[in-house]
Amino acid sequence: MVVTVYSKPSCVQCTLTKDWLEREGFTFKTVDISQDLAALEAVKALGYMGAPVVKVDERHWYGFRPDLLEELKSERKAA
Repeated sequence: MVVTVYSKPSCVQCTLTKDWLEREGFTFKTVDISQDLAALEAVKALGYMGAPVVKVDERHWYGFRPDLLEELKSERKAA
Protein backbone atom coordinates (compact mmCIF):
# COMPACT_ATOMS: atom_id res chain seq x y z
CA MET A 1 0.00 0.00 0.00
CA VAL A 2 1.61 3.24 -1.18
CA VAL A 3 0.17 6.36 0.48
CA THR A 4 0.96 9.84 -0.82
CA VAL A 5 -0.41 13.06 0.69
CA TYR A 6 -0.33 16.08 -1.61
CA SER A 7 -0.39 19.03 0.75
CA LYS A 8 0.53 22.67 1.16
CA PRO A 9 1.69 24.85 4.06
CA SER A 10 -0.86 26.27 6.52
CA CYS A 11 -3.46 23.70 5.46
CA VAL A 12 -5.47 22.52 8.47
CA GLN A 13 -6.98 19.52 6.68
CA CYS A 14 -3.50 18.53 5.45
CA THR A 15 -2.16 18.61 9.00
CA LEU A 16 -5.10 16.60 10.32
CA THR A 17 -4.62 13.96 7.62
CA LYS A 18 -0.87 13.63 8.16
CA ASP A 19 -1.29 13.57 11.95
CA TRP A 20 -3.87 10.78 11.66
CA LEU A 21 -1.61 8.72 9.40
CA GLU A 22 1.37 9.19 11.74
CA ARG A 23 -0.69 8.34 14.82
CA GLU A 24 -1.89 5.12 13.19
CA GLY A 25 1.64 4.14 12.14
CA PHE A 26 1.28 4.54 8.38
CA THR A 27 4.32 5.18 6.23
CA PHE A 28 3.49 7.85 3.67
CA LYS A 29 5.09 10.33 1.32
CA THR A 30 4.27 14.03 1.55
CA VAL A 31 4.44 16.19 -1.57
CA ASP A 32 4.18 19.98 -1.18
CA ILE A 33 2.13 21.14 -4.15
CA SER A 34 3.10 24.76 -3.48
CA GLN A 35 6.71 23.85 -4.30
CA ASP A 36 6.29 21.03 -6.84
CA LEU A 37 4.47 22.34 -9.92
CA ALA A 38 4.44 18.92 -11.61
CA ALA A 39 2.68 17.48 -8.55
CA LEU A 40 0.19 20.36 -8.61
CA GLU A 41 -0.60 19.59 -12.24
CA ALA A 42 -0.98 15.88 -11.40
CA VAL A 43 -3.48 16.78 -8.65
CA LYS A 44 -5.40 19.01 -11.07
CA ALA A 45 -5.42 16.18 -13.63
CA LEU A 46 -7.18 14.03 -11.02
CA GLY A 47 -9.86 16.73 -10.82
CA TYR A 48 -8.87 18.41 -7.55
CA MET A 49 -8.23 22.10 -6.94
CA GLY A 50 -7.28 22.02 -3.24
CA ALA A 51 -5.42 20.06 -0.63
CA PRO A 52 -4.93 17.61 0.80
CA VAL A 53 -5.28 15.02 -1.89
CA VAL A 54 -4.58 11.54 -0.60
CA LYS A 55 -3.58 8.90 -3.11
CA VAL A 56 -3.43 5.25 -2.09
CA ASP A 57 -2.23 3.09 -4.94
CA GLU A 58 -4.82 3.97 -7.61
CA ARG A 59 -7.50 5.42 -5.29
CA HIS A 60 -7.61 9.07 -4.32
CA TRP A 61 -9.71 11.59 -2.46
CA TYR A 62 -9.73 15.22 -1.34
CA GLY A 63 -9.80 16.57 2.20
CA PHE A 64 -9.53 15.16 5.69
CA ARG A 65 -11.67 12.03 5.44
CA PRO A 66 -11.64 10.01 8.68
CA ASP A 67 -14.12 7.55 7.13
CA LEU A 68 -11.75 6.68 4.28
CA LEU A 69 -8.73 6.70 6.58
CA GLU A 70 -10.49 4.18 8.84
CA GLU A 71 -11.09 2.00 5.76
CA LEU A 72 -7.35 2.11 5.08
CA LYS A 73 -6.66 1.01 8.62
CA SER A 74 -9.06 -1.92 8.23
CA GLU A 75 -7.48 -2.91 4.90
CA ARG A 76 -4.02 -2.85 6.45
CA LYS A 77 -5.16 -5.14 9.28
CA ALA A 78 -6.71 -7.57 6.79
CA ALA A 79 -3.53 -7.77 4.70
